[in-house]
Amino acid sequence: MPRKLNRREILTRTLGAAAVAAAGPGLELRAFPPAIQDLSSQAPSSPVSLLRCESYDPQTFRTCLEKSLDLIGGVGDLVQGKTVTIKVNLTGMTWEPVDGLPARETYQTHPHSLAALCAILNDAGARRIYVVETLYWKKPFEEILEDSGWDVKAIQSAGGHKVQFEDIRNRGSWSDYARFQVPWGGFMFPAFDLNRRFHDTDVLISLAKLKEHACAGITGVIKNCFGNTPCSLYGNDSPSEDALLHRTSIFHNGEKPVSGDVPAELEHGKSNSQFVRVPNITADIYGARPADLGIVDGVRTIRGGEGHWNRGVSVVEPKLLIAGRNGVCTDAVCTAAMGFDPLAAPETKPFPGDNHLNLMASVGLGTNDPERIEVAGLSLEEAVFPFSGRTA
Repeated sequence: MPRKLNRREILTRTLGAAAVAAAGPGLELRAFPPAIQDLSSQAPSSPVSLLRCESYDPQTFRTCLEKSLDLIGGVGDLVQGKTVTIKVNLTGMTWEPVDGLPARETYQTHPHSLAALCAILNDAGARRIYVVETLYWKKPFEEILEDSGWDVKAIQSAGGHKVQFEDIRNRGSWSDYARFQVPWGGFMFPAFDLNRRFHDTDVLISLAKLKEHACAGITGVIKNCFGNTPCSLYGNDSPSEDALLHRTSIFHNGEKPVSGDVPAELEHGKSNSQFVRVPNITADIYGARPADLGIVDGVRTIRGGEGHWNRGVSVVEPKLLIAGRNGVCTDAVCTAAMGFDPLAAPETKPFPGDNHLNLMASVGLGTNDPERIEVAGLSLEEAVFPFSGRTA
């Protein structure tokens, strides 16, 4: 009788030689700070659901999402009577199409996935629902969405008219920011100042896309939360409550320090490589304010990068839906379902530099070892959809 392959063997055979090759020579990779004890073997594990979802048809997607959440214990105990905040993925300063399909159909959160989630939260007894994202325009959030083809009223109706939209690019209607400390002291930043919505909420949900990422390797529950940081404090045109630019100068390239009393970058082992900085800062941001629930839409997405600006991206349809309570565990399953190894060493596909999942496991936030994670629904053997392994 043939021996059943374990998950590590499945990954190895799926990846092939090209997918495990080094992403590039000579990157200066460092762990920040070096004194942190490696807690990977003790990192907790939490179940992750992995399902086939054929389309964004509203009823089809809602049925799949309900089943996915039921497989990890449901959301009633999490959201009943609570204020819930949903961080969507609307990445990009321009929302250009890929392969002729609009951003909302490819590399951004799909309107129907948000509507389905809001309906489920309403039925589960959520008291208030806030949808948040850092945007790069001064127009109202709802107007930006409607201009790009979203049916905002349908989403609000699905959520029992409890749904509100908040742009978190600055402090908004709040009088100040909320400070979130990184529990282990930080790899590159010890704390972050965020829009107070992240403090004045009971539950945070990361509604993410299944994608590769040019700097971080993969996008999922965790990388989606990179956008929690306000442009007003971390953008290229910060400090300003009217800031409208992305965060490359401070976060990606280390060319500019934060201003005022915003917690400054740590001095130990600095690097100006975006392939080091982005994964380490991603880990810090998520560690400072982790999501209570992660949902990753891989029904239709792109490979080769995170948005239209990455060269060589193309549309793919893995037809997968992944959910879990622990972001590291959830993204580990996402990475494996993409045909990559979530335990990959630095500079190993899909990670062009540091592997932020390894970093987060090392500080005990969750395991990224698929062998230690209970996967409900599809097995990884059934679900693996090999991405190209290209990063732009």
